[in-house]
Amino acid sequence: MSNISSHDKAILNRIFNPNLPYGDVVEEEKPQEDEEIQTPAILEAKQLELQGVQAAESGDIQQALDIFSQAIQVLPSRASGYNNRAQALRLKGDVQGALEDLNKAIELSQGRGNAACQAYTQRGLIYKLEGMLYMYLAYTQRGLIHKLEGKLYLAYTQRGLIYKLEGDEDKALEDFKCAANLGGQFAKQQVVAMNPYAALCNQMLCEMVKKVKSGEM
Repeated sequence: MSNISSHDKAILNRIFNPNLPYGDVVEEEKPQEDEEIQTPAILEAKQLELQGVQAAESGDIQQALDIFSQAIQVLPSRASGYNNRAQALRLKGDVQGALEDLNKAIELSQGRGNAACQAYTQRGLIYKLEGMLYMYLAYTQRGLIHKLEGKLYLAYTQRGLIYKLEGDEDKALEDFKCAANLGGQFAKQQVVAMNPYAALCNQMLCEMVKKVKSGEM
């Protein structure tokens, strides 16, 4: 059985339990959806997913991958299995494979509910864990606990951040506006910051402060 670092264990705490505030301990996994009907196939898939999480937490990422794949075979229409396998893939270094699974989870959940929220969040966390947008994603991760509008604002925020990372300012601004209308405070700040006039005023203010500090004014 392979070992994982304390850093990766902390990551596992966040990726398998994304709704917890930073620093909280891992609690028992919650159902994919509150109204999910507990059919025999769902119960079997959930049990396999739990075993997969336990394998990952013990350090055996390959075994976790195998178990998550079994869960997906049992119930390929369940988004949760793809969410979980994506995180194991990321820990193995297969970022592209992880993104493909997260995209599948979003497709299966039709972009709605807890599964979609988790998939959007995990997709954003991949960028954070690769060293990008650390402060942005830390802020929005904390915002998960507010549960505004069924967390839809967070999905728009996460996607907006990814668009911004990819340099698509127009799509990023569109998503930030949607998130802002749903009550996302961070998104509101981004809408203001991305306003060309506001950016110009901010630049002028910074220049004035710099001159004051240097004694030029």
